[in-house]
Amino acid sequence: MPTFYGKIKDRLPDFLKKIVDNSTSEEDADMLILGSIVSISACLPNIFGIYDRREVYPNLFLFVTAQASSGKGRLTLCRKLLEPIHNQLRAEYEVEKEIYQQKLTEFAVSKKQPGTKPPVEPVRKMLFISADNSSTSVYQLLSINNGVGLIFETEGDTLTNTFKSDYGNFSSGFRKAFHHEPISYSRRKDNESVEMDKPRMSAVLSGTPQQVLSLIPCSENGLFSRFIFYYLETEPKWKNVFESNDIPLDTVFENYSQEFFGFYQLLKTSSPIRFSLTASQEKQFNSLFNYIHDECYSIFGSDILPSVRRLGLITYRFAMILSALRLLEDGELPNVLVCNDDDFYTAKTMIETLLKHTVKVFDMLPEKNIAFSQGHQHQLKQQYFDALPHEFDTQTAINIAQSVNIPQETAERHLKKWCFCGQLNRVRHGWYSKAS
Repeated sequence: MPTFYGKIKDRLPDFLKKIVDNSTSEEDADMLILGSIVSISACLPNIFGIYDRREVYPNLFLFVTAQASSGKGRLTLCRKLLEPIHNQLRAEYEVEKEIYQQKLTEFAVSKKQPGTKPPVEPVRKMLFISADNSSTSVYQLLSINNGVGLIFETEGDTLTNTFKSDYGNFSSGFRKAFHHEPISYSRRKDNESVEMDKPRMSAVLSGTPQQVLSLIPCSENGLFSRFIFYYLETEPKWKNVFESNDIPLDTVFENYSQEFFGFYQLLKTSSPIRFSLTASQEKQFNSLFNYIHDECYSIFGSDILPSVRRLGLITYRFAMILSALRLLEDGELPNVLVCNDDDFYTAKTMIETLLKHTVKVFDMLPEKNIAFSQGHQHQLKQQYFDALPHEFDTQTAINIAQSVNIPQETAERHLKKWCFCGQLNRVRHGWYSKAS
């Protein structure tokens, strides 16, 4: 699958450059950039933009998919960037709890006095929210933290199991949170209905392709179009685990986290900062997505269009986050944050690559009304691809397709999709080669 790091490495904000200095490959660099950006998207208070005449915040959803033991576990390094923020929230709760216990003791002594009211018990705050929760618990944790939270799970089936449980189906809440739409829930303790006005939840997930299919059973599921997908492919070879015996990566990322924590504290105390593109960037943005929209529709039909449209919003959020990280370098906070051309280029270049990864995952999902045969269909399609020689013409591809019982029209559609995804190269008219 194509990567984007090589095209953007010289244009990244300094903070991200330091992070990818620890990467071991182009794919690993891509993953660390995405994991960092999406994690950070949960912790940029007071930064917002106007997109399609709606107020939007930086929050993003990411799913990195790969076979087991392929390196996606390095995403956990990105989680470390936000641990000081999580720990601060926990420490604040412990202080509040101690004060509460003192007041509770005082109340026990003076409760017979008229007008004495018991102290209000503090609520536990946290940034990291486990997916292994009921929907109500997740919403409560978000609400307590003013709608802000990050779900970070290295096993995607944890969220799948929660979605499928009787008590934890919050797929709807996930979809609403992406657009900051109000979420309502009931508190059993007080028998009270609560509404979160503007949830700003982010999510980083990883898992096998099968875990993607379990979480998102078909393309019509609204979750699919809200996620950034990265399909990680790794070479089947042993990695030298003793290549570097320098400072442990955990320590390296802990140092980065302290740097970001200082920036986060500064943002918390700032006035609202409005992000915007320049007039030229807006023109380029619309031109790019007009092309992507038409191209995807011609190849994949209307089912892919929700993803294309939301990739526009994701591009805008990418640019917002990259621009915010520039402020970390400058140390000054403006009232209006205007995207520079480097960050705009980076955002749209990343999306052009990630679109191909999205299409790859989209092509794994069952088509309408044939979910029951999804496994067979995917297996047949992979069998067809594996049977193609390294270089071939259209007629050869059609002949091979017929040998595995794939109709000509379907075969030609597969060729178009594989070219779009970067799995095939169109050498010349009627001739193809497999991407190396």
